[in-house]
Amino acid sequence: MPKVKVPRKSTTIDMTAMCDVAFLLLSFFILATKFKPSEALEVKTPTSVNTKAAPEKDVVMITIDKEGKVYFSMSEKEKKEAALETILASKGLQMSAEAKKVFGKESSFIGVPIANLPSYFGLSEEEAKKVALPGIPVKDSSNNELNDWLRAALSAYEGEKMNLLVKGDNASQYGIFKNVINAFKKNDLLKFQMVTDPEGIPAGSELSKKQIKGEKLD
Repeated sequence: MPKVKVPRKSTTIDMTAMCDVAFLLLSFFILATKFKPSEALEVKTPTSVNTKAAPEKDVVMITIDKEGKVYFSMSEKEKKEAALETILASKGLQMSAEAKKVFGKESSFIGVPIANLPSYFGLSEEEAKKVALPGIPVKDSSNNELNDWLRAALSAYEGEKMNLLVKGDNASQYGIFKNVINAFKKNDLLKFQMVTDPEGIPAGSELSKKQIKGEKLD
């Protein structure tokens, strides 16, 4: 008995559902992605082979720009407000509730002498942008106000871990960095991390050999 030949039909795949899913995923990532905000302080840090990510919580950051100006910031709002109260009490200063609210913002940093805190943080956002910040006084060893801020930060973090970071511009002078370190020593802060721009591990180096072997990079 002869075999019945079944006519061949071309196979078609409906891609409509897959395209819908792709566009839904694309829309989700576009809406959910948080872009890195522009930095208030432009600092070009030196490069290094980073094997450890910088902490993001409980951070006290000392920033040095290319002009040698020093800035102070804290990542936690409650700790920052506690440090401010310590500073105001020690210097006999008063700040309005609105100025304290501006000070407590996540993006705010200290770049003026302590005596100028009430007037600077009392400015509107537009007025503050027009002010050229002089930085925290650190050049004179007899008036290194970074000592006061570090002492206030330690008081806010009493009994808790505080991550001390230094972010210095590659063009900043060593003398300013030395004065910052002196302020650390006066407050018994002997451990801190440097913020640098990451670069690839050089081929053939000891770190690259460890990476190939799957060993822990120190």
